[in-house]
Amino acid sequence: MGCACGTKKDGKVSGCNNNGACGTGGCNKMNVFDWLSNMEMPSLDRFSVVEVRFKNGRKDFYRNIDRLPLTTGDAVILEAQSGHHLGYVSMQGELVRLQMQKKKVANDDEIRKIYRLANQKDLEKYDDVKKRDLPTLYRTREIIRQLNLAMKLSDVEYQADNTKATFFYSAEDRVDFRELIKLLATEFKVRVEMRQISLRQEAGRLGGIGVCGRELCCSTWLSDFKNVATSAARYQNLSLNPSKLSGQCGRLKCCLNYELETYMEALKGIPEVEAPLLTEKGEARLQKTDIFRRIMWFGYKEENNWYPLNIDRVNEILELNRIGKKPASLEVNEEEAKVPIAKLNSDLTSLDRKFQDRSKKKKKKNKNRNRDRRNGGPQNPGQQTQNQPPKNQNKRQPPRHPKGPQ
Repeated sequence: MGCACGTKKDGKVSGCNNNGACGTGGCNKMNVFDWLSNMEMPSLDRFSVVEVRFKNGRKDFYRNIDRLPLTTGDAVILEAQSGHHLGYVSMQGELVRLQMQKKKVANDDEIRKIYRLANQKDLEKYDDVKKRDLPTLYRTREIIRQLNLAMKLSDVEYQADNTKATFFYSAEDRVDFRELIKLLATEFKVRVEMRQISLRQEAGRLGGIGVCGRELCCSTWLSDFKNVATSAARYQNLSLNPSKLSGQCGRLKCCLNYELETYMEALKGIPEVEAPLLTEKGEARLQKTDIFRRIMWFGYKEENNWYPLNIDRVNEILELNRIGKKPASLEVNEEEAKVPIAKLNSDLTSLDRKFQDRSKKKKKKNKNRNRDRRNGGPQNPGQQTQNQPPKNQNKRQPPRHPKGPQ
């Protein structure tokens, strides 16, 4: 496969063999992955219409009436409203047929044709023409300020034959630019076409990096812009902060619709709690809902704690409130019977008496021992005191003599 960044000096496209996704990152705008490229297709019945990409991702359909051997990324010279233009092949084959059906483009005679492959001279001439884009853009903005027109000019695109220039602008109200067209045609010596685009299309043409750290979806692959409502943020439990929900175009982010269907499917079994749950403990209000874990968090007005409840328990409380009943709390319907305080304290009292008796006996024993020490002897007969010498210790014993006669 070829790509625009792989063009050689001889006019041939080398490409990077990525099925339309440029490997060097030089022409990644609005690329299409050809997932049918490795499949065998009948060459005789090959679809004759191809998709061609122009500056900043603008695309259109053209008919290959001469059956030219085209490759994705080839530069071609094609028919324009007046004269000719140059573009790059972005998609061909059966994918083009599906894309035309998706965009509801009729396969009739109004589709313009492709003349030939572009040569090196055509490419050099087109590069010289593109150098006029920025000076024309700056000068046109000065003229708009002088005329005090409420419009924002975002881009200028010259035709490859240098006979026509298309000015892309955005405005909130209708703008009378008849005087502007006269001044532009006189100064730049070309046919002028004013084309109004939306703010989303403007962001797609200019490009940029989103808060996710990647290139904007509208400038890389997203071509159809759908309406994005604030309800998409509510279904996904996102904070309704305009600065966080808005993209670089100033409108709600297109990515809010990407997971909306998944959230809508998960929300089917979750009840809608519009009023607080009534319990004997008080009114519990919904604080947060974990959609995929199917857990709802409630909190009482007088407390700061949140209580997690599953979906079945919430439905049960709602049913009780509907028939006029109130559960004891969020966790249980009825509280357990309370045991009297006297009965609970009876065991503690018996333990206290037991330990008190032991301490009294111990104190009495220590008291008797101290009294014996003060009196100098034990009370029990036969008990030896510390100051009394042992028996027979002072009794004099006769001396021993050796055996034999004296």
